[in-house]
Parts: sequence; C-alpha cells; structure tokens
Amino acid sequence: MAEEQGDPLAAWTERLLRLGDGISQEDARAFVHELYTHAQSDLDAERAEADFEREE
Repeated sequence: MAEEQGDPLAAWTERLLRLGDGISQEDARAFVHELYTHAQSDLDAERAEADFEREE
C-alpha cells in the first residue's frame, strides 16, 4: 500500500490505519512520526546517560 522501501514509518502507519476507521493517512503518519521522534529522543538520552556513567 503506502509502504515505501526505506521508510521506517510506513509499516507502522499502515498498522495504525488498520486498527480503526476514521483516521486519515496524514493524521496516522503524523502520530507515528511524533511517537518515533519521542522514542528516539528517549533512547538517545538513555545512551548518553549510560555513556556518562561508563566514563566515571
């Protein structure tokens, strides 16, 4: 469907769209993008903290 090769958000957007009716493709993609961005930020913070603790 909308899944494009190399697009990490496409599969999750499609999964979200299959869960319910009434959500637009654009809204689903925006939600997945925001969720992905926040998750990546959290992982980066955890890695930075782990690196800091290893250096001490």
